[in-house]
Amino acid sequence: MAYEPVLTKHVGAPNAYTLDFYMKNQRGYEGLRKALALTPNDIIEQVKASGLRGRGGAGFPTGLKWQFVLKDTPKPKYICCNADESEPGTFKDHVLMERNPHLLIEGCAISCYAIAADVNVGNLRADGVAGDPRGRDREGVQSRLSRKEHLRQRLRL
Repeated sequence: MAYEPVLTKHVGAPNAYTLDFYMKNQRGYEGLRKALALTPNDIIEQVKASGLRGRGGAGFPTGLKWQFVLKDTPKPKYICCNADESEPGTFKDHVLMERNPHLLIEGCAISCYAIAADVNVGNLRADGVAGDPRGRDREGVQSRLSRKEHLRQRLRL
């Protein structure tokens, strides 16, 4: 059986980073729509059953991690997307963020819903975003990622 990439399947395609490409070629935000029709506990159980693991060195089971979050707390909950890549020789996550950012955004939105998080925070290394292959600077990337209202309207959420 031939290996077929899942996360990086479309990273080499022209305009793969755009919302239009994600919606047309990757069933963009369909997973979020499905998740919003479920209860947070149902999502956690599905993620546990899937065997999904983190992309860090430990590969900890994602569903278990989500299950450990306190449910009945008045304190705010946060999701941190740690894309620091500070380990020596690590250079894997930036490709997804640059070439397929909506995959990351959708995953963060689903995880926020599953654990009732109030905020999603992204941790990026400042030196890791030095050159945008599409000719934009860091401020352009930031403004694109922060237009959540535009995205919400496009997805009708």
